[in-house]
Amino acid sequence: MKNILFVCGQNKLRSPTAETVFASRSDWNVRSAGLKNNSDVQIGADDVEWADYIFVMENIHKKKVQERFRTTLNKQKVICLGIADNYGYMDEGLINLLEAKVPSLVK
Repeated sequence: MKNILFVCGQNKLRSPTAETVFASRSDWNVRSAGLKNNSDVQIGADDVEWADYIFVMENIHKKKVQERFRTTLNKQKVICLGIADNYGYMDEGLINLLEAKVPSLVK
């Protein structure tokens, strides 16, 4: 079982979509969180420790996760998906991107 954490800025659109899209997979546990103080669910050290894979939407998110949690990160792979903040929650284009990118990156 793999623990997958999806991270975006506010945990309102992209990362909750990813969590919803992959929640039904029997071989993954999924969560989502945001980096900003006003996030619906703000990322914490417990999320980082729990995760095997941390998928961020933009390079700035990767940099912030690595800076903020440098003492917590050890085994986790932090992978940038390169998905700009151009999508609504459960947007078909976003779902298609996530389904095309994420599964092939989880070993």
